Amino acid sequence: MKNYKLKINGNEYNVDINEVEGQEIKLDVNGTSYVVTVDQELKPQKKATQRPVAPQVSPAASGNVQKSNPAAAGAKVTTPLPGTILDVFVNVGDTVKEGQTVVLLEAMKMENNIEADAAGTVKEVKVRKGDSVLEGDVLVVIG
Repeated sequence: MKNYKLKINGNEYNVDINEVEGQEIKLDVNGTSYVVTVDQELKPQKKATQRPVAPQVSPAASGNVQKSNPAAAGAKVTTPLPGTILDVFVNVGDTVKEGQTVVLLEAMKMENNIEADAAGTVKEVKVRKGDSVLEGDVLVVIG
């Protein structure tokens, strides 16, 4: 298994590559499992000292994705799929109702309203307009 720390648009990701078979790669990104397919088969590297070139991949969640959710105070609003944040409608200290739209996410060329799962006060906003997010990333914490 190889571990990489990536920074994409200011967001840090821990990526563990678990298995590579032909064009399919099984990996974990911040504790969430994915199966990705690359355009061409990756060849095993001959020297362990070589740095691999990051392939262009299209994430496709595997059938049994298991997310690690450490216990923390407050309800966490997470993204259901990877995409780009188009707008954030709340600030720290705002009061929100269950079902209120807190973030606008563009995913697969569609706009998606991300809603609060619980009513309360916004304790933390973890994203900004223009940020790229992965499935399961925490967007807003409500206390």
